[in-house]
Amino acid sequence: MRLDVNTLFMVTIYVETILGLLLLFAWAQNMAIRGVCWWGFAHLVRAASIVLFGMYGSVPDLISIDLANALLFTAFAITWTGARVFDGRPVEPVYLVTGAVLWLLICRLPMLSNAIDTRSFVASSIITAYTWLTAYEFWRGRKEQLVSRWPAIFMLFAHGSLFLLHTPLVTFLPWSPATADMFGSVWLTVLSFEALLFTISVAFILLAMAKERTELRHRTAAMVDPLTGIANRRAFLADAAVLAKRHNGHPRPATMLLIDLDHFKSINDRFGHAVGDRVLEIFTTCARRALRGSDLIGRLGGEEFAALIYDMDRVSTLGIAERIRDNFSQATDDVEGHEVLATVSIGVAHCDSAVLEISELLAQADRALYFAKERGRNRVEVASLEMLVAARDPGSALRPPRKKSAA
Repeated sequence: MRLDVNTLFMVTIYVETILGLLLLFAWAQNMAIRGVCWWGFAHLVRAASIVLFGMYGSVPDLISIDLANALLFTAFAITWTGARVFDGRPVEPVYLVTGAVLWLLICRLPMLSNAIDTRSFVASSIITAYTWLTAYEFWRGRKEQLVSRWPAIFMLFAHGSLFLLHTPLVTFLPWSPATADMFGSVWLTVLSFEALLFTISVAFILLAMAKERTELRHRTAAMVDPLTGIANRRAFLADAAVLAKRHNGHPRPATMLLIDLDHFKSINDRFGHAVGDRVLEIFTTCARRALRGSDLIGRLGGEEFAALIYDMDRVSTLGIAERIRDNFSQATDDVEGHEVLATVSIGVAHCDSAVLEISELLAQADRALYFAKERGRNRVEVASLEMLVAARDPGSALRPPRKKSAA
């Protein structure tokens, strides 16, 4: 079989169809990622446009040229829409058909009916615009850590640039009898082959993005508290362990804050669990604003939270703890129309040693937290020698119980 433009276009029809069905099948396995469905239909529409191109001479030009190009532009618009849907942005029905409508209107202009160069430039510009818009949508969503975004952005931008330069040759010359000598040129064969490789590569990159997002969401679900959006107990302890290993090579001051919402059960009982959940969200917001981006924070369970502040002196960390306590108290003056007036007790443990033991630091912070509750709650207490002695004395009233109080 001869590798010419005709052959490549026939192969492209089959490849576009197979890729479209493959993407739709992948979407059927996980319908939560709707962008894959749009991309599947884009390939099928593109295959239909190529079929119409191949009917040149046997059907009116209105079908083989005008309608074929309109479908081609719509296919690229559907790919762009899929990128928007993939990142949670709304569908724009008007822009979805803008390229096709613009093309059909231009084809009806008498002054452009025989202006092949102008029509070719318009067609190239429409496809390039949709391709670059698709790359831009992926760029806008770059905060989501998907490695496959970057090759997708690069390929879309590069292909759009190439299409802007050479699409007129690829789109219009193959079916023009007047340019039959050009049809078999090596240049057009290379361009057609590039378009085919691009189609295959982008389809698999888009599939990789969908798969990567699914895996990322599964990992996130296992490591992130669904209500507050911060690390759960497992993730917090894992991150703290990593920080401890780094500390052993480059020791810096470290401070553990163990935080418990006071009388949280009574908040749920008086105002309902919806308000209780909102109180937890408010606390998370207050804590995040007080902490630095490099600090660790996690929900250990229920109404108990922990924060690990690294490379900060004792006085500054106490200031952060007091700021969390004060800001949270003010923020809960009114919650969903209820005067909740929630407070927190915070236990603080500081480490200046060359070895950072997370379990020991948590234990000290827990003793300080217990001491804060014994002294009336809504306060910050720092682990001290007095607490250590009290904890070791079986008869001491300050000795923490084996299990943390529900209050």
